[in-house]
Amino acid sequence: MAETVRIPGFGDGADRETVFVGVVDVALLAGLVLLGQLSHGQNPLAEPLGALEAIAPFVLAWIVVAPFAGVYARAVLSSPTAAVRVTVIGWLAAANVGFILRASPWFEGGIAWAFPLVMTGMGLLLLVGWRLAYVALAGGGR
Repeated sequence: MAETVRIPGFGDGADRETVFVGVVDVALLAGLVLLGQLSHGQNPLAEPLGALEAIAPFVLAWIVVAPFAGVYARAVLSSPTAAVRVTVIGWLAAANVGFILRASPWFEGGIAWAFPLVMTGMGLLLLVGWRLAYVALAGGGR
């Protein structure tokens, strides 16, 4: 039986599988932001603090919003329909919180008009695609 760790917003606690899914979620979001920086001619390795500042609003928003949306609930990690529905809701909420943070004086970068469209759309593709693949491969065996 998997060891359970108490994490706020995860109901009865998060087992190793839930933590794994959360780590992959955060890695995908960070990778998406870094890919965006590379596509705009920025080098995250040359400016690591700038890269972290670009990643932080979206990762922080996801970490705060995702548990409230229920994206780590056992039913969501085992049902394709629930995975899509809840992940879409969670990402739309988290992306908007990330945009608010990014536009705030606490983070540099601001927001060009197309950025929310690209970030929201690509985030949806990545998170929903990953979650569907995960549920198909691992979730059905619960």
